[in-house]
Amino acid sequence: MNKQKLLASLPSVDEILKSDKGLQWQESFPRRYVLKAIREIIEGKRQAILRDELKEISTESILPDIQHRVEKLSSFSLKPVINATGVVIHTNLGRSVLSEEILENVKKVACGYSNLEYDLEKGERGKRYSHIQRLLNEITGAESSLIVNNNAAAVFICLIALAKGKEVIVSRGELVEIGGSFRVPDVMSSSGAILREVGTTNKTHLHDYEKAINENTALLLKVHQSNFRTIGFTKQVEIGDLVTLGRKHNIPVMFDLGSGCLIDLKPYGVHIEPTVQEVVKSGCGIVTFSGDKLLGGPQGGVIAGKAELIEKIGKNPLMRAVRIDKLTLSAFEAVLMNYLDEEKAKKGIPTIKMLLQDVGEIKNRAKRIALRLRREIKEDIADIEVMADSSQSGGGALPEIEFKTYVIAIKPEKLSVNKLEERLRHGNPPIIARIKEDALIIDARTVRDKETDMLVKGISGALL
Repeated sequence: MNKQKLLASLPSVDEILKSDKGLQWQESFPRRYVLKAIREIIEGKRQAILRDELKEISTESILPDIQHRVEKLSSFSLKPVINATGVVIHTNLGRSVLSEEILENVKKVACGYSNLEYDLEKGERGKRYSHIQRLLNEITGAESSLIVNNNAAAVFICLIALAKGKEVIVSRGELVEIGGSFRVPDVMSSSGAILREVGTTNKTHLHDYEKAINENTALLLKVHQSNFRTIGFTKQVEIGDLVTLGRKHNIPVMFDLGSGCLIDLKPYGVHIEPTVQEVVKSGCGIVTFSGDKLLGGPQGGVIAGKAELIEKIGKNPLMRAVRIDKLTLSAFEAVLMNYLDEEKAKKGIPTIKMLLQDVGEIKNRAKRIALRLRREIKEDIADIEVMADSSQSGGGALPEIEFKTYVIAIKPEKLSVNKLEERLRHGNPPIIARIKEDALIIDARTVRDKETDMLVKGISGALL
């Protein structure tokens, strides 16, 4: 068949739209996407004919292509994935996972009206922050607290409210950059505060801070090195010593903790992460930290500390721009409820549970997954082995801590490991894994039991 006849045999958009398939698609998918899919596929076939890449065509032959295209156009962009990387607080994969119990509280609040800004006791307008202040204060030991949409916003609004136009003293070794090019000097400049660097990259002493204090000093700021470590010939001032210096000169101390740990991790071999409670107890005026890192909740930035400072921050007009919504509040309140009992938090907060889970439990999960994969996949398709490895916290927290884990190493025989990784990434649901030494690595630490069936099915399908 020549080009002209092939082109003439292409169905019209209207013809497909009015066909049985076309009517079915319009019932199931947005009409604009059905039209878009039909037009794109027909145009694609037309171009293929003109390039001599297509020798025959029929309406029936292009319907599957249209079906695939309309499904892709109509699918949600933000979708669940299986995290098989072993990185628990994976920033690119949404950081902390929320439990079903926490989501149930969100659902209750989201599905109807709520007392978001209504005081049920007084029968008048209330404040949205009141719903979590009692819990935050009780758990952290702070006099008062607030929550905004992330920790960057928390630091930013604290600097604006407490130090705009005045100096903030910071150690050079703590002028950090975190993900998304969030740099302490840039944030400080944007807030209107004046950066006063003291000490050196590796060593800062208490007298460095004291010598820099003057009549224009508004804050002494300490920034936790949550996403990196400086080792060797180093010296940083402890928060207690900085608080004592601040009291001597009547200058408040602010500590940006970043990760926001509410459970003492020392019994688990982690000695580099101070708890929020420890910092508050030191007398620090303001502590800021994330809600979706080591705390294991939704995205948020917590500001806790002295009541007079919190009140001043809360009155800043910018608070309205960085406030959180009812969904985040309901999730955060449910998360905090777990922290009233530390043992409950270890079991009920998925992030904490995954980080602290027994390595024997991880090994058993890896063995179960490997056993099921071997049943599904023949030996000549892939080599499957369970082996010891290490996981990471992720999310810019605990950068030098490696958690013992067990992984399933898959070495495909009939396709490259990169191709296998790509197929898994494009699957439904997508499976995100890592490659190490020519093997695809499935870390059992971050694979949840309810995902095992989908994981095995996805890997088996990708290998065939």
